[in-house]
Amino acid sequence: MEDIKLDKRKLATYSLASRPSKVSVNRFARKLNGKESVAGLLDKLPGFLAADDLKNVINAIISAHQHQHPTLLGMGAHAIKVGLTPLILQLVEKKVIHGIALNGAGIIHDFELAFAGHTSEEVADGITAGNFGMAQETGELLNRAILLGDREGLGLGTAIGKMIWEEKLPHRELSLLGQCYRMQIPVTVHVALGTDIIHMHAAADGAAIGRTSFRDFDKFCTMVAQLEDGVYINLGSAVVLPEVFLKAISLVRNLGHQINNLTTVNMDFNRHYRSFENVVKRPTLGSGHGYQLIGHHEIMFPLLVAGILAQLDE
Repeated sequence: MEDIKLDKRKLATYSLASRPSKVSVNRFARKLNGKESVAGLLDKLPGFLAADDLKNVINAIISAHQHQHPTLLGMGAHAIKVGLTPLILQLVEKKVIHGIALNGAGIIHDFELAFAGHTSEEVADGITAGNFGMAQETGELLNRAILLGDREGLGLGTAIGKMIWEEKLPHRELSLLGQCYRMQIPVTVHVALGTDIIHMHAAADGAAIGRTSFRDFDKFCTMVAQLEDGVYINLGSAVVLPEVFLKAISLVRNLGHQINNLTTVNMDFNRHYRSFENVVKRPTLGSGHGYQLIGHHEIMFPLLVAGILAQLDE
């Protein structure tokens, strides 16, 4: 090969001042003080990436609330297990959240907390002997409530909420399903048969579980049909609820319902394929905005709620 000498003195350069840049000092974080308010903290966050996304999500939820557009929350059971129910109910009481969708595990942990004040067994301690998931009251009372609810033509979420509230379980004040039943806020439950411990019990009736959960799918679709200019949050469900949400979006659009300017948010401590594609990306194609806020539920969701409440109280 020819030995070419490169004369770097002839490089074409430009003024730094003329170059567009992605980072600027005017978007840096500002110093905090020891008595910073939530609003002050959020205002002083850096103006980049997830910090900007968090503020955009808060603003979208506030805008939906002010213009009377719905915000729906779909969530996995882990959000209940890490103690977020009081914060979710706070947003429900302030009419920020208008409907909630759960997976099948959600009713188990909510019921056990309402009934006994504790939940979440150590799977490894019981799986070898076959004791995992065999709590008597959980299997019997939840399956009984589903059977009774089916006979009354109820959805699964309403059936469980009714049982928790009307039977005055000891900790019903901290029950997501019970309190939403009291406030007449729709809670839908979307079950994959065989995934939940109550399906192992003799009292389980597959037909009743299927009918009540299918009624909830129809109810969920009616809520999704009203999401134009609204917000959908997926909190910690990696598979079931992202799939249910995508099917609901397709169904209601097929029936002629416009869902433009939709804001979707995925909140989880890991990035997952379905929650990104089926919540953040696909439903907002062409019109809307999708965000991912990755971090531990017990930190990220309270921060989101605090930001919402700070703007509501202004």
